[in-house]
Amino acid sequence: MVATPTLRVPAPRRSRLSTPSNPRRSPLLTVLTGVVLLYSLVPLFWLLINSTKNQRDLFSTFGLWFGSEFSLFENIGRALTYDDGIFVRWLGNTVLYVVAGAGGATLLAVLGGYALAKFDFPGKKAVFAVVIGAVAVPGTALAVPTFWMFSAMELTDTPWSVIIPSLISPFGLYLMWTFANQAIPGDLMEAARIDGASEFRTFWQVCLPLLAPGTVTVLLFTMVATWNNYFLPLIMLRDPDWYPLTLGLNQWNSQAGTAGGEAIFDLVLTGSLLTIIPLVIAFLFLQRFWQSGLAAGGVKE
Repeated sequence: MVATPTLRVPAPRRSRLSTPSNPRRSPLLTVLTGVVLLYSLVPLFWLLINSTKNQRDLFSTFGLWFGSEFSLFENIGRALTYDDGIFVRWLGNTVLYVVAGAGGATLLAVLGGYALAKFDFPGKKAVFAVVIGAVAVPGTALAVPTFWMFSAMELTDTPWSVIIPSLISPFGLYLMWTFANQAIPGDLMEAARIDGASEFRTFWQVCLPLLAPGTVTVLLFTMVATWNNYFLPLIMLRDPDWYPLTLGLNQWNSQAGTAGGEAIFDLVLTGSLLTIIPLVIAFLFLQRFWQSGLAAGGVKE
């Protein structure tokens, strides 16, 4: 008998492509992610640790560890009651600027982005060019002209001098423009109009739910920008009663350098900790809305 040769089929090579079930590991990317994580968390850890120290321990103990006394709650109480509770007023001013400024900027960005994405009108390309140009202009470059304009209208040293400029967000408008262009199918709007829905009802009941992820994104960007705004209130406001938290904490920090001023660095750190807590809560609350719209792309063009 003649032995028949057996054919050996080579085993299939393992795919090196990254898939959701078999992600490819990158040690370099893991190390870089760890470095970025440390870079982001160490300042927060330092702030949290030093907010628990009294004035003496701030300068006599290691910065990344606790002091001899745990004074966090005492520092919080002093920060909220110091100088007749001016910190609480600064906090209220900041909330006012965020609600009116960031909320209004988000509303205008949603309305403007939807209109630019889904309607045609003369001069649309010119508006697009203006928006792109406005995104490239830094806010500090417009601060001084804005001050002169508000000074001529006698609106400086009032909350309006901070709120009105905060209503303009070119980046938010551009972001909502591009998002609405992709998230809202044209056939979905046509179906609503055929069913007899008005333009307002089409926007409110059909399109606005699809814009929720983009709206939350713009809201977070404008909220953080307004909450951390420093330069605009610095040139617009003179009365400390209208200061936001950024200016107020800077005033506390520079208080030790003035003649007869009291050094309250422990309250500055505690106030800074209290300042970031609302932002953290806002991110945790809004992140459930920060997801792709379920109906986006549901209708094929």
